[in-house]
Amino acid sequence: MFVRLAEQHRQFVRDLVMNLQALATVLEGMGYLASCYTCGGQMNSASFMVSLGDGHLIRFLVSDYGITWTEMRDDRELMKLEGAEAIQQLQELANLVKFRVQPAGSKQATAAKI
Repeated sequence: MFVRLAEQHRQFVRDLVMNLQALATVLEGMGYLASCYTCGGQMNSASFMVSLGDGHLIRFLVSDYGITWTEMRDDRELMKLEGAEAIQQLQELANLVKFRVQPAGSKQATAAKI
């Protein structure tokens, strides 16, 4: 049973890393400064960062050891979440893509609908 659970966890982390890479690519295309770095080809960890403008930065870390969401403004930590709460916050960020919200200072409408 534990071997199966360990493999399921590894697959979950790989899926999450792939989704973070895709999210970073889409956010970059929308004008945000975003990146997703992984270590090696195993896809077992990633560091995702996005700047939402005006010194507002999001960092999302995922690995076999855990999942962390950190939100900062002007180099000060505003919020730090772990586990399921961090993933829920990541969904909020993904909604920026879904609803095509543009970064602050963009020439396009801030909340253009699909």
